[in-house]
Amino acid sequence: MAIRIRSSFHSGGKPRTMAELASVIAMLAWKLAIDSIKRMREAEYDIDLGSAYFDFVCEFMIFLALAADRIAYRELTPEQRLEFTTALAQRIAAAIDDNRDMLLYDVAPGKIQQHVLELFNRRGAEYADHGYTEDGPDFGFRRCFAACLKEVLPEKDQLWAVDQVMEIESPEAIKALEKTLAGLFHPGEAKSRRPRRGVTGD
Repeated sequence: MAIRIRSSFHSGGKPRTMAELASVIAMLAWKLAIDSIKRMREAEYDIDLGSAYFDFVCEFMIFLALAADRIAYRELTPEQRLEFTTALAQRIAAAIDDNRDMLLYDVAPGKIQQHVLELFNRRGAEYADHGYTEDGPDFGFRRCFAACLKEVLPEKDQLWAVDQVMEIESPEAIKALEKTLAGLFHPGEAKSRRPRRGVTGD
């Protein structure tokens, strides 16, 4: 990918809080969303500044947040997972709100955060029907993501966008997310992947 992602983090021996981990993933999600827009524009998909750009970023970051929640399910206690995912949703909403000028989306401060959190909850229910295993999101999970992003694009791009999102954008983003969370959840651990149980539910 075009951006460099840190996969290991040092905190001077002090355990990182779930809120701190969520902040790292929110920053990662922002970078991956912007990188994806650049790649799709280079592939001649029309993603105009304003509402389309804003909606694309929201859908992309929420997809990654919900994927991160599935990874947290297999790595954290239920209490830690709830704290992590709650903080992540809030950090993502704040990041989008903080960058509203860059997105050229003219909405009053605070309204964007409310919109993002409401969308996060709505998408969470939709993605819940699909699985996420040690191999990443299943076909339905990726298809749901593609369907959400497709609606952001003009009609001429919608048909082709599904393959682009499912075969390129989703795998690239998930690879970076998995690598980063492995470094956060298991700092100093061997690079080889640990055996993991699959996740098919919430």
